Parts: sequence; structure tokens; C-alpha cells
Amino acid sequence: MEHEELPTIFNLASSDPHSELIDRSGLSDETLQQIDHIMAEMGRLRAVERKISRASQRYMNLNETDMRAIRFLISAKNTSTSVTPGMLAKHLVITTASVTKLIDRLENAGHVVRTSHPTDRRSLCITVTAETHMAAREQVGRHHAARFGAAARLSPEEREVVIRFLAETARDLEDSIGSVGERADDDS
Repeated sequence: MEHEELPTIFNLASSDPHSELIDRSGLSDETLQQIDHIMAEMGRLRAVERKISRASQRYMNLNETDMRAIRFLISAKNTSTSVTPGMLAKHLVITTASVTKLIDRLENAGHVVRTSHPTDRRSLCITVTAETHMAAREQVGRHHAARFGAAARLSPEEREVVIRFLAETARDLEDSIGSVGERADDDS
């Protein structure tokens, strides 16, 4: 498969021409070009992930929150964890009233079923249907599995560098939240 040209919007010269956001002093042109290339690849990765997410949502006729709920329920099913509406609301960071509407919508569409909790008669469990589990596996799972190949092709040392880079990027981005008065939603 041919490598797609990287978008030129992801470069320091055009996004921060006067070094107001990023101090580039002391960095060589080669270093700046490599950093630009990393930023461009991260942008391309985000664009591909958005494209996959939209396609999956359309295919399954679900919105983003619905998809997050389905992924959570599939993970719970794979680990034999019973999921209550309260657990789902906490994971999605939505109110219990909103989770009730979400469950109603997903149940009416045949994506989930409500069952009695195995140990607490007062509570219900939410489980993903076999059909939705299979559809999500075929539509979303195969895309997630593709990431595994990229990671497997790296040496152990290269994986450690990538892990450190991603962890530090996430930490730096989290630290930047609030520095300009924005509010971040938890997307766990």
C-alpha cells in the first residue's frame, strides 16, 4: 500500500511562525523536520481514527456515546463482569437519567438486553447482544487489531520509546488543559 502524502498544515513554520507557543531555539532544522513529521503522522492517525469511528457509527446506527457504551459492555462480557446501569453511567460520565434513556434506546434497537443481576435481586445487568457483539467485532475490532501489527513489528526498544512518547504526550496535553480556560470531558 502506498504511503499517503502528509498534510502540510502540521508544521511549526505555518502554525507558530513567530515561536509564540513553542520555543524552537537551539533545535536544528533536522530536528524540527522530524518533529513536524511526527506531528503530521499524529494528525493523519487522528484523521483515520475519526473516519473509522464515523463509519462504524453509521454501520451500527449508533452515536459516539452509544459506541462507547457498547465497547464497555463488550469488554465487560469478555471478562465476565456484570454491568449495572450505575456502572455504565459512571464509565460514560453521564447521569443515571441519561443512562436510562441510552439503555432504552440500545435495547429498542436490539443492541443490549436487561437481565437480573446474578447476586443482587434489586439490580439489573446490561449485556450486549450476540448480534451486536459480532457486528462490533467485525466492524470495529478488525480496525483495532490492525494497530497490533504495527506495534508487533517494532523491536522491544522501539516499543518502549513509543510508549514513553505517547505517555508523555498524553501527560503534557492533560497538563495544558485549563491553562487556557478550557474544560475537558472525561473520555474514558
